[in-house]
Amino acid sequence: MKYPLHPALVHFPVACWTLATLADVVGLWWTRWPLWQLSFALLAIGCAMGLLAAAAGFHELARLPEDHPATGDALRHMMLALSAWVAYAASLFLRLDGTTPSAPGAVALAAALVGFLLLAGAGHMGARLVYGHGVGRR
Repeated sequence: MKYPLHPALVHFPVACWTLATLADVVGLWWTRWPLWQLSFALLAIGCAMGLLAAAAGFHELARLPEDHPATGDALRHMMLALSAWVAYAASLFLRLDGTTPSAPGAVALAAALVGFLLLAGAGHMGARLVYGHGVGRR
């Protein structure tokens, strides 16, 4: 029996990006430790794993028949997830001073927060695919 790879891989970028956003928010008030360094590493890992999860998700989407009732939700899920990836990748690159990681500015923090909102929307649509349409369940 074959199982879809996308649901297994997606946990990594979701966890990394969520923890990175949390580290950024906490780091605004608790400056004792440079939490931005942790956030930078989590963003980088999340973006790398996000590419793998996206590739696996695209493979699953390609296997879905065009006339399947879940196609619209699958496309919305994909667009939200890819938009989240772009927002988090932008936040990551905005934290670079040349090739050296640095503390995030307001735009990098805003990009991470936008990424989090998009990620929440993608997660909602992913849940609709699995629990509403039964996609990926055998």
